[in-house]
Amino acid sequence: MTRRTIADRARGFLREWSIPRQIAGQSHRDEAARSSLSRDLRPRLEEADTVGTGICPYCAVGCAQRLYARDGRLIHVEGDPRSPINQGTLCPKGAATFGLLTSPQRLQHVLYRAPHADRWEVKPLDWAMDRIAALVKRTRDETFVRELPDGTRVNHTLGLASLGGATLDNEENYLIKKFFSGGLGMVWIENQARV
Repeated sequence: MTRRTIADRARGFLREWSIPRQIAGQSHRDEAARSSLSRDLRPRLEEADTVGTGICPYCAVGCAQRLYARDGRLIHVEGDPRSPINQGTLCPKGAATFGLLTSPQRLQHVLYRAPHADRWEVKPLDWAMDRIAALVKRTRDETFVRELPDGTRVNHTLGLASLGGATLDNEENYLIKKFFSGGLGMVWIENQARV
């Protein structure tokens, strides 16, 4: 019984191994390179019913990505070979985008903890955006200085500051600087790229 098993395994190995088929004259580019396992393999991305494009969220380089989804759920992220920036490649952080987007630990809603509260509350995004806008306006109004004691006009506030992230590109940083300094009068505007 053991001999038969070994003999069967040897025949199966020789049948699946490409070298004997190539020696017998089959082309290494065709059937000789195939096995029963490789014939049944299908590309993972063939299962996708939607393919979209995106930009990597990790830095300001702007590497293009292709996003594959099935039934509305992301199944794969890869570099977009059509991009002149990354030409289909992704750095280790960009390659981790799939994990960032699908992690069960990723927050999917706004959490708010009121002053002196001991727990977080789930709030709607519209409520959070309105609250942020109201607090920024209140702080600006309370700390805005039109003139210094010597009469020098400054029109600024030292009660607000901004620290931009490295994912912001030049155009976004330009607009932020114009809005924060010109619109709100903020003086302290910094970016993570310089820190």
